[in-house]
Amino acid sequence: MSQPRIAYLINQYPLVSHTFIRREIHALENQGLDILRIALQGWDADLVDDEDKKERLLTRYVLRQGAFAMLWSVLRLLLTMPRRFLSALVLAIRMRRDSVRSLPYHLVYLAEACLILPWLKSFGAVHLHAHFGNNSAEVAMLVNALGGPPYSFTLHGQNELLFGGTDEKVHRAAFVVAISSYGRSQLYRKVEHAHWPKIKVIHCGLDTAFLNTAPVLPAASPRLVCVGRLCEAKGQLLLIEATHRLAQAGIFLELVLAGDGEMRKELEELIERYELNAQIRITGWIHGSQVREEILAARGLVLPSFSEGLPVVIMEAMALRRPVLSTYVAGIPELVTPGVTGWLFPAGSIDDLTESMADFLGKSTAELSKMGNAAFERVLQRHAIDTESAKLAKLFREASQ
Repeated sequence: MSQPRIAYLINQYPLVSHTFIRREIHALENQGLDILRIALQGWDADLVDDEDKKERLLTRYVLRQGAFAMLWSVLRLLLTMPRRFLSALVLAIRMRRDSVRSLPYHLVYLAEACLILPWLKSFGAVHLHAHFGNNSAEVAMLVNALGGPPYSFTLHGQNELLFGGTDEKVHRAAFVVAISSYGRSQLYRKVEHAHWPKIKVIHCGLDTAFLNTAPVLPAASPRLVCVGRLCEAKGQLLLIEATHRLAQAGIFLELVLAGDGEMRKELEELIERYELNAQIRITGWIHGSQVREEILAARGLVLPSFSEGLPVVIMEAMALRRPVLSTYVAGIPELVTPGVTGWLFPAGSIDDLTESMADFLGKSTAELSKMGNAAFERVLQRHAIDTESAKLAKLFREASQ
């Protein structure tokens, strides 16, 4: 029996922060599915991971085809399939009503769909899956309206719901994936009750390199690592404030901020002001194996996020048997259990973050090791890549029948 050919549509791919998509694609291919990668945008940064570099060579890029190619695709479909094109045009215009984006954006999404459609036909795609519920999901919907295959999309965070048109996207989709129960509940809020059975929870899967890593005892040094883009949503400014408070109280801490981003200069200035250069290090962008090394070299992971879906790095830290300190945000409490696998504190509270960090630093290696082992069992149960991708592959097969 031949395996279905599936097309993946992502706004920008590959990215340092989207290795979970690459992991999902590879797992599906290992199960025999043939995957066409399509990204709407090109790239705006150098890639540090060799696997991402390989993915770039396998990906077709829409906007890099140029304005003439997109215009020609629109005209061709208007002339050869006028009724379908006009129906899709009406849909694109209607999507503007509930959207934060102006009408020209939605017309561009239609043009992108026109360009993608022949790629899918040439590949023989029987299903189109988009990652993220914003413009990628809308383009997939418009491809379907033009006569393309059934589509689905994965919602990662509630910010994607601000884009608008969620009920229409879900209504027309074969199914929709949420990465946590919390994400599913937010979709329930936005769509009619009749659409609820379409919404499935499939967790992001972990790289086997994390799950198969031999146990390493927590570091002797009082080191915490925070992995993520240096941006306001991740709350790194609070971490610096908390580290400063601990230093004033005579509690020493090493903090590693693994990542880079638009807030780096502001973070560096605050570190300088508090004279914490000897305690806080910013790594810049690092690839997957370096992330693993930084987590293993620390006693735990801290992520004081203000807004999230369910961060993959939390899963990775737990797979490496490191307890996690994070916030009561979105799907995080579904994975981190206070007192068992880590600490949870209210988002935005420097007092509670500082208290959690102090409590963490007061734990013995044996206590942290016990929590780390419990974290490993928890994440293995919920985030094994082969298990989760098999659930997704089953949905693809059912939708293509």
